[in-house]
Amino acid sequence: MARRFVRGVLGVRALAFTVLCALRSTLAANNLHCNGPLVSNLPPTSFQSSSSSSDSQSPYYAKLNRRDGGGGWVPERKDQLHWLQVDLRERVEVTAVATQGRFGSPDWVSRYTLLYSDTGSAWRQYRQEDHTGIFQGNTNAEGVTHHKLPHSIRTRYLRFLPRAWSSKGWIGMRVEVYGCSYKSDMADFDGRSSLLYRFNQKSMSTVKDVVSLQFRSWRADGVLVHGEGQRGDYITLELHGGRLALHLNLDDAKTHPSSGHVSVTLGSLLDDQHWHSVQIERFNKQINFTVDRLTRHVRTGGVEDSLEVDYELSFGGIPLPGKPGTFLRKNFHGCMENLYYNGVNIIDLAKRKKPQIYSVGNVTFSCSGPSVVSASFISSSRSFLQLPVEGPEGMDKEDGAEAAGDLTWSAAFQFRTWNHAGMLMWNGLQGAQSLTLLLTDGQLRLTHHRSALQSSEITVGRSLNDGQWHFVSVKLKGLQASVALDNEPPSSILLSDYSRPGRTLLIGGCSPAMASQGCRNPTLTYQGCMRSIVINNYSIDLYRVQQGLLGNYSELQIDICDIRDRCTPSYCEHGAACSQTWSAFHCECSGTGYTGATCHNSIFEPSCEAHRLTGSASGFFSIDPDGSGPLAPAIVYCNMTEEKVWMVVEHNATGQVGVTGSSLQKPHVMKLNYSASPTQLAMLLHRAEQCQQEVMYRCRKSRLFNSWDGTPLSWWRDRAGEMRTYWGGFLPGVQQCSCSLAENCIDMNYFCNCDADRTSWENDTGLLSYKEHLPVTEIAVGDTNRTGSEAVYRVGSLQCYGDRFLWNAASFYQESSYLHFPTLQAELSVDISFYFKTTAPSGVFLENLGVRDFIRVELSTPSAVTFTFEVGSGPVVLSVKSHVPLNDKQWHHVRAERNVKEASLQVDRLPLRFLEAPPDGPARLQLNSQLFVGGTASRQRGFLGCVRALTINGMTLDLEERAKMTPGVSAGCPGHCGSQTQLCHNRGRCIEQSSGYVCDCTHSAYGGPHCQKEVSVSFESGTSVTYTFQEPFSVMRNKSGQSSAIYAQSSKSRENVAFRFLTTKTPAMLMTVTTYHQQYMTIILAHNGSLQIWYKLNRESQPDVFTPTQHSLANGQLHRIQLHREGRDVYVQVDKDINQKYKLSTDRELNMIRSLTLGRVTGRAGLDEEVLQAGSRGFIGCLSSVQFNHLAPLKAAILNRGSSLISVLGNLVESNCGELADKSSSHSLSDGAGEEERGQERLKNVERSDSAVIGGLIAALLLVSLCVAAVMTRFLYRCRRERAPPSPVSREKDLPARPELFYRAELGPHSGIRDSRKEYFI
Repeated sequence: MARRFVRGVLGVRALAFTVLCALRSTLAANNLHCNGPLVSNLPPTSFQSSSSSSDSQSPYYAKLNRRDGGGGWVPERKDQLHWLQVDLRERVEVTAVATQGRFGSPDWVSRYTLLYSDTGSAWRQYRQEDHTGIFQGNTNAEGVTHHKLPHSIRTRYLRFLPRAWSSKGWIGMRVEVYGCSYKSDMADFDGRSSLLYRFNQKSMSTVKDVVSLQFRSWRADGVLVHGEGQRGDYITLELHGGRLALHLNLDDAKTHPSSGHVSVTLGSLLDDQHWHSVQIERFNKQINFTVDRLTRHVRTGGVEDSLEVDYELSFGGIPLPGKPGTFLRKNFHGCMENLYYNGVNIIDLAKRKKPQIYSVGNVTFSCSGPSVVSASFISSSRSFLQLPVEGPEGMDKEDGAEAAGDLTWSAAFQFRTWNHAGMLMWNGLQGAQSLTLLLTDGQLRLTHHRSALQSSEITVGRSLNDGQWHFVSVKLKGLQASVALDNEPPSSILLSDYSRPGRTLLIGGCSPAMASQGCRNPTLTYQGCMRSIVINNYSIDLYRVQQGLLGNYSELQIDICDIRDRCTPSYCEHGAACSQTWSAFHCECSGTGYTGATCHNSIFEPSCEAHRLTGSASGFFSIDPDGSGPLAPAIVYCNMTEEKVWMVVEHNATGQVGVTGSSLQKPHVMKLNYSASPTQLAMLLHRAEQCQQEVMYRCRKSRLFNSWDGTPLSWWRDRAGEMRTYWGGFLPGVQQCSCSLAENCIDMNYFCNCDADRTSWENDTGLLSYKEHLPVTEIAVGDTNRTGSEAVYRVGSLQCYGDRFLWNAASFYQESSYLHFPTLQAELSVDISFYFKTTAPSGVFLENLGVRDFIRVELSTPSAVTFTFEVGSGPVVLSVKSHVPLNDKQWHHVRAERNVKEASLQVDRLPLRFLEAPPDGPARLQLNSQLFVGGTASRQRGFLGCVRALTINGMTLDLEERAKMTPGVSAGCPGHCGSQTQLCHNRGRCIEQSSGYVCDCTHSAYGGPHCQKEVSVSFESGTSVTYTFQEPFSVMRNKSGQSSAIYAQSSKSRENVAFRFLTTKTPAMLMTVTTYHQQYMTIILAHNGSLQIWYKLNRESQPDVFTPTQHSLANGQLHRIQLHREGRDVYVQVDKDINQKYKLSTDRELNMIRSLTLGRVTGRAGLDEEVLQAGSRGFIGCLSSVQFNHLAPLKAAILNRGSSLISVLGNLVESNCGELADKSSSHSLSDGAGEEERGQERLKNVERSDSAVIGGLIAALLLVSLCVAAVMTRFLYRCRRERAPPSPVSREKDLPARPELFYRAELGPHSGIRDSRKEYFI
């Protein structure tokens, strides 16, 4: 009871203080209370600048709206730095800035950056939420440009740096700063001190904790907050490698070891000597951890909700008990302010020397950190710092250093960078010798060059491009040169003779003037920060360098370390790893299932229906129903053997389960775990047209419901965990079985056969088809504990067909009509894809506006689609132009994407157009109006035609539902090719005609009117077909010029292969695919006739070899092979066997494919010996309907015999061997199907013999009836056909030439079928 009371009191107290703290912060930053002018009343001494063109144009005259003097500040023309600095006299909270040009002049600043500092040194650039650091300035001298800061800053000094100015004049500025005063309680920890906050009782148990503070740190490691209890509870907040880590445990360490522990890491580069804010909020197990406006929400495990801390909390370190000043871990060195724990102002108590606070070591109540001047090397090709080797002018000798005469030469400095390579230092020695220090692959390499051909080197360290400060020292003494890194002992190399150092030391890169002395940048100059530069024990004063009094430099920013962590927060999506350089970041998409600059785009199709449209056959596939959305892809089986394409999702208990001995009190319970997560299942079901799941239930003296009161004795649970008691149908009923719906229960007094409670086996198998309740997640059986009671059940797999969104379409027939949807969520990334067909010359597909930003996709001309958007730095326009009209009443596919790195647009299979985003430009697309589809807000330039499958960020908009309530728009799209009915098969493309349709079989391995006719070729000894790939030009920048390379497009680690073959000869080479990187994929028959698949994706490694069949396939029968690869997973199906899954050793792609060969292989082409043996023998037999991704090489060889891309050796004869083999094997296949049916598993003693006899008689009567009906139907059909005119729907047979006869060397732009990210131009 006492513990509960303490918890309650402390919870109320913490809540009250939290509200007060939040109110205080809100009032401080509120525009109504913190927007006063701060510059207008400052004295002249508060203004400084890099230079002034005259006294009347000094920085003091740079006050907003001031007209006296020269009307503003103007720097000298020769000034290369040009900055204006304002001293606000004390730390204040700044919420806005404003600028103006010089009065009555053509001088103004159009763009500028803003720096701030507490001390007037160690500046930091202000950046907005998207890392943008550029402020838009003025366009004339009198206008005022006002910027409200997205987040306020607390500082004393501000510095304005003009970046662009008036083209008619020069730089001219007047400024104002808005904000309010800022007061804080501050404490300085010297690295050997801490504050202890002691409780009033022995231990403190809380269910709610709030810790908030601001800190600035002089080093990368140190404990800020720590508390622990005797039972094992603890809370620790510490800096580790410049990142902030929170460790928390709520459970007893003895009874629940590590179950309640959680560790969270947040922030980066927090040792930059600038202020950072931290807040920890915990309520029970829920934790909100915030560092500099970046928040992570986590939840602890374990069983306890409270945190028990004994005696005290320590701030600044973890002192050992009884040993003041001795610490268990590295303690904090820096300053803290506004330190609150559950509403208690810790620093205020310490300043007032209250007894709750105990001070360890020297804690002072101000903030005076070390004065270290840094320099930023900002160019990868032109940055350098040139310094004299000998002092002492401009150099201060370090205390306690060795005399300069004790060693020949030395240099030391600290550096931090993200780049893995760059030149750090160069010094020319006596003669033609030199000493060079390079950063190479994250390691330091010291090289002594004796001549152009002779050198010696040593390498130290690793992963030095981690963004942390590293100390390096280089010494040359006698015959030895050494390098020391951080706290490691030095490593040395021996010199051949004594060498005197040159007079000049170059740091970061080589100056052009030193090229004659042999200093040349190896590849890149250094990009990063440096500080504490010491030469021959003399410290370099970088301020003197900046003023031109010491050395020389280029492309340097002095007194600022402008390093940024571009991976915090990470713009990489779907769990992709983020890496970075000084100026950019990169997302590693390998293994994520996504691709693109930010790993935004899914490489998988959204449904089995979509896989069918790409020409895939039945098999296991990764399905990503929300595309680029947050859900990971799920593995399902796609059954494409029927007219409807069925998606099958398996679970862990597909076999029959027998149950005895269960009761209502102790029921038998089976939980079902599916191959997809609950959220994935919900999305799969949402996308499907219809779903079903069979529950087979047989019983003997086992009831489903109690006959007296209707209490369910067995039940199942849906995907939400709700109990369900109906056992069949698409509408959820109560206590019903399928026999009740069909009105054929064996006893009509009951709703289920099992409720008749008979001793014979009865059946209540049902098909569940109400999508909102599927799938079954649990089944419980509770009435099998009586004598003779028994039940057998089996829950089938979840099966769904159709794709509600793939053909979701709307027709726009008024230019002023449109559909509207909620605002696009497109701040950082957005992808838009859809199909359209029209006869109109132009029209807007979609548009979304903001105050300034916007996004628009339109048909700008009859042959061009344009993607336009604005993100704050001017409109960006991407346009794809087709050489044929796009308003041809055929389906065309459009895909537009914009993210923080690039924007792209693709139409059909035309070359992709993309444009890289500026590295430091605005990143967030700010939209606030509704999304207009098919028109604009102005009701002008609307689209006339059809739009379908409009998908934005993985979510397909329901156009049909919205069209039903919108005038001028109708649901669906007229035409034969506008429905989900499959008119053209095997990748065939439906093309609308004025009175029907035709099937374009260009990209199908089949021919005929509906792309169903086999294309077969007989191969003889020595016959081969080789298809040489040409570059598809799938990626084209917005630049002129053409590439001359002949490379195939990257395959994105994905292959789809299908073909049929017949042979009796082994070994045999069926297919070989080779690349320009000595990779290959082959399918062969081994000596014993077994099928082998070889993948060699890494030329340094052994190939991966899979053998899907051990028996011989060289048996003179027709066999079908299907192969589907996604990343490392390879699925292989032989004939009608179940798909077999194999794992590759790597997920590398077949990069830049050179050729595909069917039959005999000539030349080695990097193939292994066993593959070469099969390749030399070639293939003798029949090959039919060969498909490799979007290529049909066998068909291409027949229709394009004169093409330069196709090489045929030997005698190639087109035949119908595939169809003949089909006919000859049809009888045996049907017999096999009968055997399979007879071999199916049955329940014993379930069916009675008399039931079998009755069933046979009924079947015979039905057969006779069907025969009579068939004869009559045939007779009526013939009579009707003789009278009816020919049908105009399909006119393929009437055409003089089929589209497949125009099989070209390039893919046309009309391919509306969605590409599976693998295409070739032939």
